[in-house]
Amino acid sequence: MKNWTRTVFILSLAGFCFSGYMSAVRFFSGTCAFNEPCPYFLGYPACWYGFVMYLAMFIASFLAVFKKMPATLMLKMNVLISALGVIFSGSFVAQELLASRITGTLGLSTCAYGLIFYVAIFILSFMAFRKSKRPLR
Repeated sequence: MKNWTRTVFILSLAGFCFSGYMSAVRFFSGTCAFNEPCPYFLGYPACWYGFVMYLAMFIASFLAVFKKMPATLMLKMNVLISALGVIFSGSFVAQELLASRITGTLGLSTCAYGLIFYVAIFILSFMAFRKSKRPLR
């Protein structure tokens, strides 16, 4: 369980830093990072929502790594939040695919990279949670 928790912590930290950078650029400059079109959700940039979701997963993972929260609770939270993130960023990636705008300065669009991180966190958290619930033989 320890390795799963650390891996999820590292992925959530990377997502937090990536979305934090994009959110800060948008907030302070008024433009989107990496010269990409900026998708909006309910009137706010999508990266701000991503930042909040990654922040929640990062905090939960941080607390679990330093034994301030049970790892199973962190995994439950990360499964739920990352599933929402997959749906959220996946909807933007689907729109980009339909408009043939999936590529960006970094190769893929920033929404596509966010989706990759959400999927990875979801899979790892779900697998670790299932493993933690198996009875000992």
